[in-house]
Amino acid sequence: MAPPHFLKLAGHPLRWRLLTELSRSDLRVGELCERAGERQNLVSYHLRQLRDGGLVSARRSAADGRDSYYVLDLDRCAELLTDVGVGLHPALATPGTPATATAEVLFLCTGNSARSQLAEALAEQLSDHRVNAHSAGSNPKPIHPHAIRVAADRGLDLTTRRPKHLSTFENRRFDYVVSLCDRVRERCPEFPGAELVHWSIPDPSPHGLPAFERTAGELETRIRFLIRAIDWRHHA
Repeated sequence: MAPPHFLKLAGHPLRWRLLTELSRSDLRVGELCERAGERQNLVSYHLRQLRDGGLVSARRSAADGRDSYYVLDLDRCAELLTDVGVGLHPALATPGTPATATAEVLFLCTGNSARSQLAEALAEQLSDHRVNAHSAGSNPKPIHPHAIRVAADRGLDLTTRRPKHLSTFENRRFDYVVSLCDRVRERCPEFPGAELVHWSIPDPSPHGLPAFERTAGELETRIRFLIRAIDWRHHA
């Protein structure tokens, strides 16, 4: 029996390196070349293989439309990895890591009016408040009514929260600082000791309620994996 396609796709050393880097943060092709120490034409070729395999997608940068961020589909990877393990032997289904770890996490976007507010509330909810989450923006604006609505649909209340400027937290220690838009990543201050993570998530504000629903859904998926990573590192 031939090995599953996922093993052949992810098993190439450079593709595995690219997947590993993208599992930590959304990155541009130049950043991936620098981290992998390889030429751009070679990295682009292997990124195309990963895109064709449904593991990676690309999003045009909101900060510089000539560039793109590459995004790893963690849900798809998890599904395929589980299938590989169970296909070899049912006992290889991976048990969950005990959820006991705590962490200080700061979510940043431009307006602190939708993405980062939703992320803050979701991180608290999904971690049973083990994650002490905060949010801020480089140009704070009132919280968008659509963000309040999609949060309420998930049992979250954003009506008591207030927008904050990112300078509010410049002297505070965080375990993770997560930028949620391309523009705020370019002006993010230093947070010594924090792991910097970038999620290239489009601003839903110019669009209707369905865009906010998609944003909340993507944030929920990404935050679930972040919480698992926090727990795994705590128990490692």
